[in-house]
Amino acid sequence: MTLDEIVAAVRAAHAGHTPLRLRGAGSKDFYGGLLAGEVLDLSGHRGIVDYEPTELYVTAKCGTPLAEIDAALAEHGQMLACEPPRFAGATLGGCIAAGLSGPRRMQAGAVRDFVLGVRLVDGRGQVLNFGGQVMKNVAGYDVSRLIAGSLGTLGVIAEATLKVLPKPVAETTLEFVCAADEAVRRLNDWGAQPLPVSAAFWHEGRLWLRLSGAAAAVDAAARKLGGKVVADAGRWWDEVREQRHAAFAAPVLWRVALPSTAPALAVDGLQAIEWGGALRWYAGEIDAASLRAAADVAGGHAALYRAPESLRCRVDPFTPLPPALLALHRRLKKVFDPAGILNPGRLYAEF
Repeated sequence: MTLDEIVAAVRAAHAGHTPLRLRGAGSKDFYGGLLAGEVLDLSGHRGIVDYEPTELYVTAKCGTPLAEIDAALAEHGQMLACEPPRFAGATLGGCIAAGLSGPRRMQAGAVRDFVLGVRLVDGRGQVLNFGGQVMKNVAGYDVSRLIAGSLGTLGVIAEATLKVLPKPVAETTLEFVCAADEAVRRLNDWGAQPLPVSAAFWHEGRLWLRLSGAAAAVDAAARKLGGKVVADAGRWWDEVREQRHAAFAAPVLWRVALPSTAPALAVDGLQAIEWGGALRWYAGEIDAASLRAAADVAGGHAALYRAPESLRCRVDPFTPLPPALLALHRRLKKVFDPAGILNPGRLYAEF
């Protein structure tokens, strides 16, 4: 599929007020609101357009599989540092639209922090270019990063440029035995120290900590912290990144973002803790209002990450917005997609 074909499809849908469901590999069809609209298959718009290892950026079309980008970067000892999940053939467009980051997010930042520029086809079929290939191009209203996490409701991400980083010289993973509260306390204590912590994961009484950086710094930190050194840790962290780990196996999974220091919520079903305590996963058909109220009191919010369609019909996937924020979202939607044809209801039911 060419850019001209994408533009033609969006213009036709806009003229006919036909809802479109933007789809790359469909690896995140479970995420967000119920799927609706005629499928616009973007998987054919693929390929790396430009990659400059010395300038630390890569530009690719939306249908390019993340695995293909990762392979190209690995040849030069580089990576997408936010470690977005690749799932089953996940594409660059879907990666940015969903805005999901992996274990290294606690050290490196989120997907949006690596988006330097996007070529967007808005709901009228106009081709818009935002940002560029270096950070100095990102000035004024940073629309490129606004698109990250918008779940395709503002436009088709036809092409994007991401910042890349060198892979760490050395990595070691340590394992500790501790309860959830103790894990949160330790992670916050370690986070306040100059330690090269790049990932953390707690599940069923065990805490795994990844150290990344210069060999001397990693060795010194490992000696200081103790714990058991984990063999073949790269494969283990891939299990977490791709959510094949047992902690993610439940059919109903809640994703709760909190201040890293927040104590345990008074809710059953805690499965995992990530990002130094700032991301917590709960399983089971927990009452949405109770969970969201508890998260709000703690200074965070809860999303229904994955659930059967019967539950997704009844529960908003994301915490409802306060009136002022909802009004802002509606204004943005009106500007980018005035006819409301792009991924209707995928982010919020109101648009």
